[in-house]
Amino acid sequence: MVWGFVTCGPNEALVVSGCCHMKPLLVPGGRAFVWPTIQQVQRISLNTMTLQVESPTVYTSQGVPISVTGIAQVKIQGQNEDMLLTACEQFLGKKESEIQHIALVTLEGHQRAIMGSMTVEEIYKDRKKFSKQVFEVASSDLVNMGITVVSYTLKDIRDEEGYLKSLGMARTAEVKRDARIGEAEARCDATIKEAIAEEQRMAARFLNDTEIAKAQRDFELKKAVYDVEVQTKKAEAEMAYELQAAKTKQRIKEEQMQIKVVERTQEIAVQEQEMQRRERELEATIRRPAEAEKFRLEKLAEANKLRVILEAEAEAEAIKVRGEAEAFAIAAKSKAEAEQMAKKAEAWREYREAAMVDMLLETLPKVAAEVAAPLSQAKKITMVSSGNGEVGAVKLTGEVLQIVNKIPELVKSITGVDISRSVHAG
Repeated sequence: MVWGFVTCGPNEALVVSGCCHMKPLLVPGGRAFVWPTIQQVQRISLNTMTLQVESPTVYTSQGVPISVTGIAQVKIQGQNEDMLLTACEQFLGKKESEIQHIALVTLEGHQRAIMGSMTVEEIYKDRKKFSKQVFEVASSDLVNMGITVVSYTLKDIRDEEGYLKSLGMARTAEVKRDARIGEAEARCDATIKEAIAEEQRMAARFLNDTEIAKAQRDFELKKAVYDVEVQTKKAEAEMAYELQAAKTKQRIKEEQMQIKVVERTQEIAVQEQEMQRRERELEATIRRPAEAEKFRLEKLAEANKLRVILEAEAEAEAIKVRGEAEAFAIAAKSKAEAEQMAKKAEAWREYREAAMVDMLLETLPKVAAEVAAPLSQAKKITMVSSGNGEVGAVKLTGEVLQIVNKIPELVKSITGVDISRSVHAG
């Protein structure tokens, strides 16, 4: 053996004995310096050992044979030097299986002793108590060997005589009996409570129906009063609506009439502008040539009288101004025959105003027809009268005539020609 340091794992302990040590040196999970020849090193296992403790056919305090299986965890205590030293004294040099056998036999003896001091019911119902007693008794005994009981658990209880089964059947029957009794009592309580609840429900329903009937009666009474008020207000509103609608329709008709009047007025204005254009055209194409013709005729005398008349007729025919040229030719012929060139020229000057009057007189019926056209297209006319003045067709006719009577004033303001004076003078 070579001298030097010797090490061991955490699951074992070194036991060094010999020179320099009055008692063995214990080194759990570490290292130690060993002198060869004069010192000896041994190892002891500190592993946890699992033991299945079987106790077949053990009679309990009641004389009932049962079999019990327990599981124990034991190990040699390495942290306590006295226990480790005791274990070394007991098991050093032994195999781990031998140590397990010693601990198992000890545990089995204590387990059997505890079984004999308890009843089957105590062991079966209170396993924790049984395990605790075995643990305490076994620990106090194994500690003297340097072994610690880490844990003990009751794994299984067997009964070859059927005692546990009978016990279970009696308990099962008791439980079933209690369950049936409880169920019957619960059903009875439920029936009673259902009857009470039904009674309360019916009472509440009758009370509720009564309240509903009263509320319905009050509602119908109030509704009847409200309906009278609503129908009255509704009738008043409908009458007011119809009246307002009639007024609105009347205003719409009046506005439409005003629009038509404005449109016709604009058309008249356009026609008047067209008349002015034609008048200027007439002046440019007839009056001035007529004045030149007058000057020429005065110089040529009666020898050219017939030619002037023919030229005037041809010129009037060419421009086609509603027969004005023909009238001018006849007038010129009559003036030529009278050999009054001055009167002829005067006739030409007078013709301008007369032609305009004649054209306006021809147009006036058309203007009146256009003014009355909207009335002829209206399917229905609603007239509102205050009781003073004319109504009906007389009023409409009067309004149309008033519009037509405005035309001479309009023509006078535009052209300076007084149609009414010209007509009376004619």
